[in-house]
Amino acid sequence: MTPPTLQTARLVLRPMILADFPAIAAFLATDRSQYMGGPCDLRGAWGWFCHDVALWSLAGHGALMIEAGGAVVGQVGINAGPLFPETELGWWLYDGHEGRGYATEAAAALRDWAFAHLSVDSLVSYVDPANLASARVALRLGAVLDPDAPRQAGDDDDLVFRHLRGAA
Repeated sequence: MTPPTLQTARLVLRPMILADFPAIAAFLATDRSQYMGGPCDLRGAWGWFCHDVALWSLAGHGALMIEAGGAVVGQVGINAGPLFPETELGWWLYDGHEGRGYATEAAAALRDWAFAHLSVDSLVSYVDPANLASARVALRLGAVLDPDAPRQAGDDDDLVFRHLRGAA
């Protein structure tokens, strides 16, 4: 599937391009990526980048870059496959772009696209308990904690927020 381009009132969610890789690799090398399995080296960042791009062909969903005012401010994605017990809605922002509602706005747009185009009745967001900002985003999206949901291997302490079709 060709990745869509989605627009909200303030944002453009667009397919990833090779020119996005340096900034993604730089982000994944920092402690800011600690809640999503980072930091990682260049090889790990390349694997992550290729995963996000390849998912569109393999599964009909994947990651989109978040642009605000023409600047790339982060990423939002739908993940599934052998590393994910359920289909996940995830997000991250580059340093300096937090607190403006970008993650919530982008995740809501991709969540709504997923419910319109994928055969899923729910999505989950895996959130490290220390990542209070992401937990707040999940709650603003209308997700509810699901203590019985399966977790990713090695992330047994993650909070799992469930997004239900039609609940937002």
